[in-house]
Amino acid sequence: MPIFDLHDVSAAAVDRVGGKAAALGELLRAGERVPPGFCLTAEAGPLPVGEIIAAYERLGGGAVAVRSSATVEDAPDASYAGMFDTVLDVHGPEALLAAVETCRASASNARVRAYGQGEIRMGVVIQRMTAAERAGVLFTANPLTGRRTEMLVESAEGNGSTVVDGRHDVDRRLVGQDDPLWAVGQRLQALFGSPQDVEWAIDEHGELWILQSRPITTLFPPPPPADGPPRVYLEFGHVQGMLQPVTPMGMNTLQELIKAMLAPLGLRVEIVDIGGRLYGDLSDLVRDPVARRRLVPLMAVDFGPRAQAVMRHVLDDPRFAPRKGPRKKRDGGLPPIGRAVRGILGALANPDRARARLDEAVERIRLSSRGDAGTPTTEERLRLVREHDQSDSPDAIIWPIVAGMLASALPPRLLGDVARPGEIHAVLGGMPHNVTIEMDLALWRLARDAGSLDDIDLGDFLDRYGHRAAAEVDLGVPRWSEDPTPVRAALANLMRVTDPEQAPDRRFARAAERAEATLLELGARARRHRPVRGRLAIFLLGRARRLAGLRETGKFAGLYRLAEMRRHLLAVGADLTAAGVLSRPGDIMFLTLDEADNAARTARTLRTGDAFDGDPGSGHRQLIADRRAEYDRESRRRSVPVALLSDGTDIEAVLPSADDPGALRGVGASAGRATGPVRVVHDPATARLEPGEVLVTSTTDPGWTPLFLTASALVTETGAVMAHGPTVAREYGIPAVICVPGATRHLRTGQIVTVDAAAGTVTVVSDVAAVVQGSS
Repeated sequence: MPIFDLHDVSAAAVDRVGGKAAALGELLRAGERVPPGFCLTAEAGPLPVGEIIAAYERLGGGAVAVRSSATVEDAPDASYAGMFDTVLDVHGPEALLAAVETCRASASNARVRAYGQGEIRMGVVIQRMTAAERAGVLFTANPLTGRRTEMLVESAEGNGSTVVDGRHDVDRRLVGQDDPLWAVGQRLQALFGSPQDVEWAIDEHGELWILQSRPITTLFPPPPPADGPPRVYLEFGHVQGMLQPVTPMGMNTLQELIKAMLAPLGLRVEIVDIGGRLYGDLSDLVRDPVARRRLVPLMAVDFGPRAQAVMRHVLDDPRFAPRKGPRKKRDGGLPPIGRAVRGILGALANPDRARARLDEAVERIRLSSRGDAGTPTTEERLRLVREHDQSDSPDAIIWPIVAGMLASALPPRLLGDVARPGEIHAVLGGMPHNVTIEMDLALWRLARDAGSLDDIDLGDFLDRYGHRAAAEVDLGVPRWSEDPTPVRAALANLMRVTDPEQAPDRRFARAAERAEATLLELGARARRHRPVRGRLAIFLLGRARRLAGLRETGKFAGLYRLAEMRRHLLAVGADLTAAGVLSRPGDIMFLTLDEADNAARTARTLRTGDAFDGDPGSGHRQLIADRRAEYDRESRRRSVPVALLSDGTDIEAVLPSADDPGALRGVGASAGRATGPVRVVHDPATARLEPGEVLVTSTTDPGWTPLFLTASALVTETGAVMAHGPTVAREYGIPAVICVPGATRHLRTGQIVTVDAAAGTVTVVSDVAAVVQGSS
């Protein structure tokens, strides 16, 4: 039967009646005051005219509201709010049938096509029209800040269309706990199990009616609930140039890896999975009277100014005031100070010897990570993965890298205003000994010497660099050796470079020449104005040019281990697939190591021939399917909070706005000024970047850097001056402005912009994108 009374509809019927009708049915079943009505199912076919009119007459005729109810609507990951049509104040059978057809037709309107959805099945809800004196929307969590402890209401006089259509001013206020709407919000949030966007109306008798309730899909997932005082979480993924979610297996390994990386700094930080992203719980450090003084300066190197601004706000928050009394003793801490001093001073004294020892250590890691000749069992492979996961980086790698970072970071403080704007960045350009630059230039040589893309043999390149990829610190991400599509896309971009002066090797050489010349000029000036501190600063900058390029080497070496761990896990996945426990080998990346052990035990029991009730692998496969769906949903998210409080507050959202209507503001991270067309890129694997375009993206890691070879400038939403992207930009001599909030939303491909690193601005010169769009 194509017609249902709303009282007879439940969430189980969502595939038949659509999200809106299913939610209204649940509200009625829960005893909420909802206008009575009926719904038309989403099955395609001729309109059941007689049944619709009969149901309308049973409702009493008169004015009704006719609302679309798509099967994809009001889902946890996509609300489709405003995408489909609603027709209000409909009178009579003829107008009703026309309104139903309007709602059904909206399944394929232009808005829906732009939203990116394919074929949509559409149900229709018909309800008694409420004569509203006032109406509005209640958000059971604050959608502006993400704070789960606040409710926000927007309202206006009339039937509520003035609120939801966004064309009129509305009253906006936070809801107090003594407001009747607060109790409604609490009930509906408990009923549906997530924060809700609730449309309501108050009629002429003062009665409150619920018109619909759907999930707030824009909220970032909340941190773990906090017992006691609030906690603060800082996003760590962008340090490695990744804002996409991490696979569960990757999260499993990265949590331990990051804790190990922070230990030499004396920082004990718990890494928490929030929305598939890596967040560090800094609550104890913020409240530690000594540690809190180091947090903002420590963030300058890898986390950047946005994280520093957030942390200053947290440190000023009285809820995070330092604890009084004896300090809590923490495990671990700084390594033996003598070993650290010897390693750093030794590298500064003899950088060539330090580099040679580092190269030897990397080669040992490469050789030890090569696959063995035998065929390990599933259990042996899982044990090897755990052993790889627990390995430490040798001193020969750590201390030369730390020495190079210190040699880069200290001179600006020593020189002060003796160094002119951009000079330090220029000195740090064209840096030798950077394995990522060497990789990019090797790619350029392949493109330069090739007659066509089909002629290029990637064998040698992948032997050297095939263990890399974008988001490469995630164990669950395919390596280039498995799928070289991103490499071929980068080569295609490079083959479009025709101007010899724009050749990447020439640009790198020019940056190196400019760096050496600037160092000489700055050195002469520094010795005149600051004889002692200036000499020390110039010595350090010289050492930085011989050591700072090594910054990428530690990660490069660690990727050998990750690639080998991934090889073992995929082999385990293949075994479990053959046993019928998994659907395909790659599914193992959506389990943790402990869960993989459990799946292996299931497979081992199956091989013994023991009888099972039902399908023993169904639990694993369902878990994987659920996690894949969540991973795919989060992969579509374009913005990730820099920091969160335990109540879900996006801290950056509550900071004072510093918007400049004339330009987007960020932080200059690589000297220079360039004007060119924007190219917004979300995926480097498929990006087409013409020579001279300005690369605009949320963040970058070494897997993105081949795109830098043709870019005229770099703009990112996150980052730090010493992070991967800006470092490589400096070495190619292209300007970079980082930490530009919302850059990928505010800028559009085709706009002509000027990127000014000295001012830290990105200014739209002409909106070619809008002109082209308007003429099409």
